[in-house]
Amino acid sequence: MSRDYANKPKPRRNSSRGNKSTKQKPKSFPILALLFVIMCIGAFGYFLWSIKDSAGPEPKTAKIEQPKTKPRKQDALPPKPKEKWEYQDLLEKKEVEVDVPKPSTKPSRPYQMQCGSFRKQSQADALKAKIAFQGLEAIVSKVDIKSGTWYKVVIGPYPRKRKAEHDRHKLQRANINGCQIWFWEGK
Repeated sequence: MSRDYANKPKPRRNSSRGNKSTKQKPKSFPILALLFVIMCIGAFGYFLWSIKDSAGPEPKTAKIEQPKTKPRKQDALPPKPKEKWEYQDLLEKKEVEVDVPKPSTKPSRPYQMQCGSFRKQSQADALKAKIAFQGLEAIVSKVDIKSGTWYKVVIGPYPRKRKAEHDRHKLQRANINGCQIWFWEGK
């Protein structure tokens, strides 16, 4: 059996949307809630009326009389109080001598920057090459001490510490860290 769904009659709809065939009962006013609110307000009013006379009598305050003084002019100042401290007089009589070194504009010797100290000369030469790629010239110096031979990688001398700091920041940007600035102790 075949059915014709295209020409099927459509079901009728009610004029009010969402309203089913059963009619809903109108909501009634909540009488119980109203009675409860009225009773609470009445109980609160009775509570306030019952405690209004329970407060004790007002405390009496004693009136403090001001000592009688002579009337004075409004422009006059009160007398200056006596100072009871002695340290002001003691400090005025003390003298302290301080030795302040005279500021000098340039250091007595130039600065150097040491970037590494190695046991093997090949390691020192590798660091010297990294520094050379940054546009700075480093010196590898051999130092013999009790614990053995060390190869120091040194840059400098610098006439001012500011220039040495500038070069150290340049090396730090290239990930060459650990350089320290000292006074020049070279040849």
